[in-house]
Amino acid sequence: MPINTVGLDENTSTDEEMDLHHSEFDEEEPLKEKVDEDEQPHDHNDACEEEEENEEEEEEETEEETEEEIRHKIVSQAMENASVPNEIPQIIKDAVLMPSDDSIIDKSNVVRGYDFNSGIDCDKLISGMFNVGFQATNMGKAVKEINRMLNWRLSDEPIAEDDDITDPEERAKVKCKIFLGFTSNQVSSGNREVIRFLAQHKMVDVMVTTCGAIEEDIMKCLNDTYVGRFDVAGHKLRKSGVNRIGNLFVPNKNYVDFESWLQEVLNQCLKEQKEEGTIWTPSRLIARMGREINDERSVLYWAYKNNIPIYSPAITDGAVGDVIYFNSFRNPGFVLDIVKDICEINQHAVYEKKTGMIILGGGLIKHHICNANLMRNGADFSVFINTGQEFDGSDSGARPEEAKSWGKIKLECNAVKVYGDATVFFPLIVSQTFAKYYWKNIAPQTGATPQVKPVTNEELNASN
Repeated sequence: MPINTVGLDENTSTDEEMDLHHSEFDEEEPLKEKVDEDEQPHDHNDACEEEEENEEEEEEETEEETEEEIRHKIVSQAMENASVPNEIPQIIKDAVLMPSDDSIIDKSNVVRGYDFNSGIDCDKLISGMFNVGFQATNMGKAVKEINRMLNWRLSDEPIAEDDDITDPEERAKVKCKIFLGFTSNQVSSGNREVIRFLAQHKMVDVMVTTCGAIEEDIMKCLNDTYVGRFDVAGHKLRKSGVNRIGNLFVPNKNYVDFESWLQEVLNQCLKEQKEEGTIWTPSRLIARMGREINDERSVLYWAYKNNIPIYSPAITDGAVGDVIYFNSFRNPGFVLDIVKDICEINQHAVYEKKTGMIILGGGLIKHHICNANLMRNGADFSVFINTGQEFDGSDSGARPEEAKSWGKIKLECNAVKVYGDATVFFPLIVSQTFAKYYWKNIAPQTGATPQVKPVTNEELNASN
C-alpha cells in the first residue's frame, strides 16, 4: 500500500522508507530492461546491415586494387621485356612500325589531284585522273588501254616466219580492229552524239547494240527526247502518253511516227526480198535504215556511210520488232536471217592481227562481242564500263579476269573495268583518246576545223 510521507523531513529517511524506495526501483528496472530488449533487435539489424555494406565496399575496393595491380604488373612486365627501359615493346614495333618494302611500289604514280589555283584546264583535269585514285584511276587506265588500241600498228611487231605481210609500209597500215558495244540507253542519252562522232570519223570498225538503240537513233531524227525526273509517278506518265527511260521522257508520239516511218522501209525491203531474192539480216536492215534516214545527226547514217556494220542479234526485242509484227498483218512474209550475221561478226575477229573491245554496259552486247573474240583466242585490248557486280554470276557484272578464263581476252592483256555510269565516264575517256587522235591525225588530212558554236543567252540560262 502507499507510504504516507507527510510530516517527515526531506533529508531524513527511515530504514523502512529506504527499503520501500529500493523496492520501487527494483520494480521499475525490469520494465526498462524489457523496453531495451524490445528495441535491441532493431538496433542490431541496422548494425549488421551497415557492417555488410562496409564489407562489400571493402571487397570492391579490394577488387579495384587487384585489377589495378594486374594492370601494373602487365605494364611492368612489358617494360622489363623491352630492350631499353621505357621504350615501346618490340612486339608492338613489329606490328605497327613494320618497315616497308618499296620495291613493290611504282613511285612514279604519286596520288595527286588537280589544283584549281592554276586555273580551269579541263584537259589537264581529265588527263590527271589516273593519279586521283579509285574509279578515276580506272578511268585513267581505260584511257591508256584505248590509246594503245588506236596507236598499235603491225609494224610495231617483229616479223614472224609465217607472217603474210612483210613490207614495212604495208605493215604500218595494219591497225587494230576495234569493236564498240553499247546498250540502248547510251543512245537514249546524250552519249548518242559521242558514238555518232566515232562512226562519223570511222574510228571504230564494228558495232554491237540492242534494238532500243536502233529505234532511239531514228526517233531522235524525227522528234526530241527530253530530260525529266526519276521520281515521277508511273501512272501519271502513262495517262499522259509519256514513256520514261530513267530520267528521260519520250512522248509516245515519237513511237507512232517511228512506226509510220519504218513501215515504209519494211515494205520496200519485202519487195526486194520477193523480186530480187535479197536476203535481209539484222545488220543489213540497220544499214538500210541508216541510208533512208539520211540525217547527219544519226549514228546509223554514219555507220552506213562508212561501211561500219552494226549487229543487233535481238533486233526484234523492241519497237523494231513491234513494227515488224504490226506489218505482218498488213504485208506478211518479211524474213530476217540471223545466222548470216553471226558468221560475219565472228569472221571480223578471227583473222585480224589485233582486236580491241570497248563495251558500254552489259548483257547481250557484252557477251556477243566477247564471244566473237573467243574465236581468235581472245581480244588483245579490252575496256569495260558498267555498274554490274559479279556476285550474282551475271555476265554483265563479270570482270575481265572471268573473260580471260573463257579465252575471250588474251592472257597478257591489260584489260580494264571502270565501275560507273558510262554517260559520265565515256565522254571523258573519248576526250583523251579518240578526240585527240582525230584532231591530231585525221583532221589535218581532211582540213577539218573545230565547229565552235557560240553559246546563246537562252542556252546559258538553260544550263544555269
